[in-house]
Amino acid sequence: MRLYNQLLNEFKREQTGYSTIAIIGQSCIGSVAAMVVLMNHIPEVIKLTLLFLVTILCMAYNAAVLARLSTKTTFNLLVLSVIFSILTIIGILI
Repeated sequence: MRLYNQLLNEFKREQTGYSTIAIIGQSCIGSVAAMVVLMNHIPEVIKLTLLFLVTILCMAYNAAVLARLSTKTTFNLLVLSVIFSILTIIGILI
């Protein structure tokens, strides 16, 4: 929890810069996750559900930045989006 609070405080301090950089990074990770999901031979329902969730979470963070939502909400969406995309990549590749 201490690490989360430190990262949140740092994000608050320079929100404009970190938000801009994070959009690029999390969009790239989300794109890789979407590519891995589409390239794998898993049932269509699971494939489309994972693709939907990855896309929605990436878009939610981007929308939070554009809508200038609270710093904590924006940061939480960033963390959720990145963690879900990374877990999707790892889960499919293993």
